[in-house]
Amino acid sequence: MKNIPELFGSKVFNDKIMQARLPKTIYKAINETVQNGKPLELSVANVVANAMKDWATELGATHFTHWFQPMTGITAEKHDSFISPDGKGQIIMEFSGKELVKGEPDASSFPSGGLRATFEARGYTIWDVSSYAFIKDDTLCIPTAFCSYSGEALDKKTPLLRSMEAVDKAATKFLNIIGKSDVTKVTTTVGPEQEYFLIDKEMFLKRPDLIYTGRTLYGARPSKGQELDDHYFGTLKSRVSDFMKDFDSELWMLGILSKTKHNEVAPAQHELAPIFSTTNIATDHNQLTMEIAKKVANRHGLTCLLHEKPFAGVNGSGKHNNWSMSTNTGENLLEPGKNPSENTQFLLFLAAVVQAVDEYQDLLRVSVASAANDHRLGAHEAPPAIVSMFLGDELSSIIDSIVTDTAYTNHGSSKMVTAVSVLPDFNKDTTDRNRTSPFAFTGNKFEFRMLGSAFSISGPNIILNTIVAEVLNGFSKKLEGAKDLAAAEAALIKDTFTKHQRIIFNGNNYSEEWVEEAKKRGLLNLKTTVDALPTFISPKSVELFTKNHVFSEAELHSRYEILLEEYSKVINIEALTASDIAKQLILPACMAYQKQVVDLLNAKQSAGIRAITEQTIATDLDELSYDLFEEIKKLDITILEAHTIADTLANAQFYRDKVLAAMTSVRTIVDTLELKVASSYWPLPTYGELLYSVN
Repeated sequence: MKNIPELFGSKVFNDKIMQARLPKTIYKAINETVQNGKPLELSVANVVANAMKDWATELGATHFTHWFQPMTGITAEKHDSFISPDGKGQIIMEFSGKELVKGEPDASSFPSGGLRATFEARGYTIWDVSSYAFIKDDTLCIPTAFCSYSGEALDKKTPLLRSMEAVDKAATKFLNIIGKSDVTKVTTTVGPEQEYFLIDKEMFLKRPDLIYTGRTLYGARPSKGQELDDHYFGTLKSRVSDFMKDFDSELWMLGILSKTKHNEVAPAQHELAPIFSTTNIATDHNQLTMEIAKKVANRHGLTCLLHEKPFAGVNGSGKHNNWSMSTNTGENLLEPGKNPSENTQFLLFLAAVVQAVDEYQDLLRVSVASAANDHRLGAHEAPPAIVSMFLGDELSSIIDSIVTDTAYTNHGSSKMVTAVSVLPDFNKDTTDRNRTSPFAFTGNKFEFRMLGSAFSISGPNIILNTIVAEVLNGFSKKLEGAKDLAAAEAALIKDTFTKHQRIIFNGNNYSEEWVEEAKKRGLLNLKTTVDALPTFISPKSVELFTKNHVFSEAELHSRYEILLEEYSKVINIEALTASDIAKQLILPACMAYQKQVVDLLNAKQSAGIRAITEQTIATDLDELSYDLFEEIKKLDITILEAHTIADTLANAQFYRDKVLAAMTSVRTIVDTLELKVASSYWPLPTYGELLYSVN
């Protein structure tokens, strides 16, 4: 491996490269666009494009692409070469500012949720100047937004950038009102932790369910699961360690701040955590992280599984979205300082987040809703579907004292006494961590823990940015023109915490008692995606997003339709796959093994030998096989019935209530058979083989 500082960002057209390759006036103009939103002149884009092309071709790039994030959940790219004819039978390498700034991919085949007809094909990709271009697979990749011919957002980047502008304007205005006149920009920053599974590629290719759906639709419990907790933070196996070294190297070349790597709780599960980046860049980087994980795994004879719940009975994979806010003056607005009870600015921003999470808990739930994530949420490996906030003992005590008008006593940090002479004593943190909380304060940031591992982080951060912007705009109205600003701030803090204290819960979110307590508090419990999605287009949500210019009403409804259809399509694919595997692999294997047992039974009986064992096994297999046959027929009928339901919400509800139940009935029998049929006959690699095959 190269020297890491030299390796880092070597495939990125970053600030260092721009300073070296662009004229000073052009470099200044680009920074004006990024920092202050100044329109980008075509003459500037032409110079940048030529410098980009020269840099990229020197590193072996032959093509360029506008790299964007449509509503499919993955990234998209159409590649064009740099070559142009010179009129003399030869070529020259060209790249213009027009090609850099705007592309025109066919938009007809991407999900639009009814925003456009299929025959209306034109769409535009527009360069996101604030996110650096990079080289991937000998192609210059230009991060872009993606919109329709009529201007509606067809992607996840455009509304994210809009939400970042909304919270920037709201927070900057609010800070100016409370006396921070030097603040001209507020940026949200994110550090998304990424969990994933690594399994042997040969095993993966023998599992049609993993290939088609990303999760195992069948699988009996392994002899050993995660009950010993011996995988968590354990020594990395050789193949995994080699993969992680290669993975880090690839990420570092693309300027991705990969920092931490370790084994997670479940066998074959691992995690990567980066350093914070600006939200849109963090989103781009996380999309690249997921893509590169799969490519690097493939090179190592492995398959990387990003599905939220690839294996039943062991932990699924999530993605923790660590979110904070910073000013252009270098201040973290969620930093409590040494005396948070006296830090008015911090308490104001804390109050804003508390109010935002309480008032828009439904939208935070929607932002993590998917058929895959429904398997994980509330399964004692992830937060429940009830949104609440963990603030810890110190902040909760401060809030209690504010609400009740009582004095707050700061007991300070206590010493951790190890009682071992060679180990130093040290100051403990003022509060413990709570891994069961959906939305936890963790020092100087909030950790939103409900995201699924395969998610784009754009959706949750669009919601976070928008709801905080909305509350801060309300705060500004209340403080603007106040004669006694300090008194008005104190009253606002007290009033906000008093009204929204119900969202704060520091206990065990997994407990049944909390479910009942949350209900008493009036908190929502939207257990499934289908329960949650309708809140996305409620009048309250429409007003929020349109007022803050993040989504138009048409864009909101389109995303609602897309998400509902995606839910139904995912379960439909799973149901068809489950039926096909059961009919084409499981039943034939059971009957083949049953034949061997019956042949032995007949041979023993012909020889006058008692065959009670064989008779019992044969009867058991016959009954289970017949039950399986009947349940497969019911599943097939249920799938066909689902196809007759035109209304998208009713269709999704049917898949949730009927199709998933029919799949479960088939699976129950298959998993029982797996433990009864001889392993030499079983057609699928077992959980034990999948989870423990990588060494």
